Amino acid sequence: MNSMADIDPQMILDSVGPVQAILDAHDGVVNVMDTSGGVITISLEGGCTGCSSTPMTAMQIYYSLMKLDQVNDVIFVNGELPAYMRSFINQKLGIEQ
Repeated sequence: MNSMADIDPQMILDSVGPVQAILDAHDGVVNVMDTSGGVITISLEGGCTGCSSTPMTAMQIYYSLMKLDQVNDVIFVNGELPAYMRSFINQKLGIEQ
């Protein structure tokens, strides 16, 4: 059994789901920088840099990853997930559970 520190970055990338097709179409790259303690640190790069849709992309990624039992939090090092979007998703996830 994997410990919290051993979340496979490929599992994180696989969990991004439908967002991946959008990222591919716009040369966006999800770079998983760290997974220690169930806290996923992500940098959105490539076509995401300076894109006005990046906060929405980050919100979809956050939503997908926070559904995983192993994930405690998702941090975007580029700051693409505004606090109000994070709050909205946390409320939505609370209702779904």
